[in-house]
Amino acid sequence: MRIMTRCKIKGGKVTDKNLYYEGSITIDKEILKEADILPGEMVYVLNLNNGARIFTYVIEGEENSGTICLNGPSARFFEVGDEIIILGLSIVNEDELKNFKMKIITLCEKNKIQK
Repeated sequence: MRIMTRCKIKGGKVTDKNLYYEGSITIDKEILKEADILPGEMVYVLNLNNGARIFTYVIEGEENSGTICLNGPSARFFEVGDEIIILGLSIVNEDELKNFKMKIITLCEKNKIQK
């Protein structure tokens, strides 16, 4: 078994942060659908501005809102406007590796999916 990056969301920017919350990242439902990430799923969030890397769970945000909000302790590592990368992971067996391909989603202005 190998831990593989199943999807990469790049070009996104933090739209909000909420320190006094349990913890997590809230992401626009449309982005989650495109990346095949479920609410409650664990993701890595990388901050291109300061190098921070966190591992947290996803909360579904309002569809087509462009929301990417860091909640709880995670908010200490991000500022509104920081560019981020979000990585979804999968555990893959050797047979599945033959057809495995990482999905890359690029976000543009206002965190809209670039087609």
